[in-house]
Amino acid sequence: MKRDIITTDAAPAAIGPYSQAVTADNFVFVSGQLGIDPVSGEMPDSIEDQTKLALKNLDAILAAAGSSAADVVKVTVLLADMGDFALVNELYGDYFPSPYPARAAFAVKTLPKNGKVEIECIAIRR
Repeated sequence: MKRDIITTDAAPAAIGPYSQAVTADNFVFVSGQLGIDPVSGEMPDSIEDQTKLALKNLDAILAAAGSSAADVVKVTVLLADMGDFALVNELYGDYFPSPYPARAAFAVKTLPKNGKVEIECIAIRR
């Protein structure tokens, strides 16, 4: 099985000992993305802006791996507050095309950098 590391400057650099994404054959495993601006390194305060940036970062990494939102088969959404689920779900629905990928969503005690949302996915490359 061929394995490659994916990196792009269009998404924030990893903040720990992990890769932005790893490919294995035709699968792309994208690490959890926070709503961090890749240029400034800043994270906005609102859950809406953080979610939009997390999805934008996910998109940049998928593109660098030769994939796209349409190729995503599984998503995990981590929320610091399940009260934000409805808004995140709406933005998620705008980002991913139908038919939607499989998904799990969890409330967690805290996220890195005190983020409000983190999104990871598994996709295929065509």
